[in-house]
Amino acid sequence: MATRFLAKAASAVTLPVAPLYGAFLSYMIFHPPRRPHHKTPADLGLTSTDVNVPLNGQQGRGLHVWLIPGDAERVVVLGHGLGLSKSASLAHARLLSEAGYTVAMFDHRNHGKSVTDRAGWGMSDRHTDDVVAVVRHMRSMDEYAAARIAIYGFSISTFPSFYMLKREDCPVDAVVFDSGPALELAPLFRNFVAAGGVPIPGPLGAGPSRPVVESVASSAAVAMLRVQWPPPLGGAYERTPMLFLAGERDTMIPASGVRALAERYPLAEVHTLPDTEHLQGIKTQPEAYAETVLGFLERTLKD
Repeated sequence: MATRFLAKAASAVTLPVAPLYGAFLSYMIFHPPRRPHHKTPADLGLTSTDVNVPLNGQQGRGLHVWLIPGDAERVVVLGHGLGLSKSASLAHARLLSEAGYTVAMFDHRNHGKSVTDRAGWGMSDRHTDDVVAVVRHMRSMDEYAAARIAIYGFSISTFPSFYMLKREDCPVDAVVFDSGPALELAPLFRNFVAAGGVPIPGPLGAGPSRPVVESVASSAAVAMLRVQWPPPLGGAYERTPMLFLAGERDTMIPASGVRALAERYPLAEVHTLPDTEHLQGIKTQPEAYAETVLGFLERTLKD
């Protein structure tokens, strides 16, 4: 009883600084500590080439890409979840490579081996620029100039993968989303903070301080995006086939939110994976996952 009382008292004392720490966490969400690649394509028996994709026409360090060659007429650009790196998507890359696709795996800015970007504003456009840059780079290569291209996003990175359809000057032929996106933004960031996606130390992580930290962090993160969400129907959102994979037990980006977004767009398919948590579909439902993804790509990237 005494320990609980002291914890609540400590949290009450730190309450005045909770909004400041929440604001700090909103920046940290988009600028997380870098995780090294825990595996490489070679560890899964895949042959790859390291590629640097410049950003905004600038020379020097840009986006780090593992290019895994396959059918030059069918390319999948593969992202990763926020706070992770492209190595987290290697199982998906192997699935695609074994099915014959060329795979371009990239680290978003501030992740893996890609460039550092300290900006704290307009984060939606910046992360969308990452996806667009890789697609344009693939189209600039002679062997892939005529390829049909699909985008494959994960978790929070599904949002820029979805938003890039607004870029009419960078068309793609299909999009696949694993564990997102959803109709509303603020709950996603609240869930991300609540699940330990960013650290909340000591008294700030309990008692009256905790909800203040979570609320400020999620509100500030949404503001940092500077995004019109959801994108209005029209243009590529009417023409592009979309596959949404949602986990039945996903508490980070619940399947209900994914369905609420997808039902706005005419060519969207939603597959809910039973007994599956966030980003775990390829592990918990490997056969259904592979059949769904490969079947969709076969239909949408064929001649």
